[in-house]
Amino acid sequence: MWSLAPQHEETTMADHRKLGRELGLFDTDPLMGAGLPYWLPDGAVVRHTLEEYIREAERRSGYRHVYSPVLGKRELYEISGHWSHYSEDMFPPMDLGGEQVVLRPSLCPHHALIYRSRSHSYRELPLRIAELGGMYRSELSGVLGGLTRVRAIQLNDAHIFCTEEQAVDEALAALELIRRAYRALGIQPSRYRLSLPGEGGKYVARPEMWRRAARMLAEVLEGSGVPYEEGAGEAAFYGPKIDVQVVDSAGREATLSTVQIDFHQPERFDLHYIGPDGAKRRPVMVHRSVIGSVERAVAHLIEVHGGAFPAWLAPVQLVALPVSEAELPAAERLVRRCLDLGLRAELAGPEHGSLGARIRSARLVPYQAVIGGREAAGDLVALRLRDGRRPAALPASEVIQRVREVVAEHGAELWDGAAG
Repeated sequence: MWSLAPQHEETTMADHRKLGRELGLFDTDPLMGAGLPYWLPDGAVVRHTLEEYIREAERRSGYRHVYSPVLGKRELYEISGHWSHYSEDMFPPMDLGGEQVVLRPSLCPHHALIYRSRSHSYRELPLRIAELGGMYRSELSGVLGGLTRVRAIQLNDAHIFCTEEQAVDEALAALELIRRAYRALGIQPSRYRLSLPGEGGKYVARPEMWRRAARMLAEVLEGSGVPYEEGAGEAAFYGPKIDVQVVDSAGREATLSTVQIDFHQPERFDLHYIGPDGAKRRPVMVHRSVIGSVERAVAHLIEVHGGAFPAWLAPVQLVALPVSEAELPAAERLVRRCLDLGLRAELAGPEHGSLGARIRSARLVPYQAVIGGREAAGDLVALRLRDGRRPAALPASEVIQRVREVVAEHGAELWDGAAG
């Protein structure tokens, strides 16, 4: 339920940890544990809407969605290489019926098994498998913070199984999908990084494999036309990656989205497809995450927008504000019509205070629908937009339709100024 939150000044540059709690988006409790935030109703709406947007964008781009368990046998991660290269960041194994199971640190081993469960022809490739799935990292308490660094992660992940000849084009398409999502979300990357291996035993010792994958990712970046920098020591243990970096309100940089080309795991899991000559061939595995973890993405969005989310992402999209008790029935009808047509609308009646106080409290809601006597009598709506504009009063049906169109476009604009 939309509530009258206290006023807070200069929210646009606030740390997401402070603003997210003030706006009732998320919180934590010591009994749940550090790095394990929970989502409050308005935050859950933002998260759900973001997840729906990403799933639909992926579906339109040819991805098929799957679900896989958050647990796996220790042997699975020994095969993938996580156990030998990444176990310090994993939760300890649990003994279960004579076996050891582990909370997964990533989704790629599960997707490799999903691919392996069926035979594949070259005609089926590229095969794009996507999942919004949970994974777990044993982060030290000192690095945990708000939503940006957590122990239970909901990851927007996908793996494309393709021929080596298809890999560059698939990675290019993945990078373009990321850039389109950023435009819809209002995110500006701080830089693009080609993350390469560093010294030491952290990385799989396959120099030629690394060189091939790095060459291909450099081709992707150059083909996309974005400037980039190389970063030694920033690669995944099994291969190089493109990292899309963002900066938070304190100036700290973090990776939000990634694209990777992986020759390692297809070999470890003995993945193959049948080529045009009938022989078995090894696919390439392109990893990509459009928004990374949902938690980190929402943290960044809170800071970028100061809680004033784009209309399509806002927890409440329209609030109806009857001037007095006499207009309450008309305001209730407006809210019901909005809800029936898929908009997130709520009522803020006179019991919540004066009209001015209610308008101030709803300052982050994109559309404030003021209903006075004239509007109630004529089935009109006098809108106040969040950016201060006040379009002329219009029939309620036209207002609802215009708001629905703005929401469907996933854009940053609140109103078509040319339309009045």
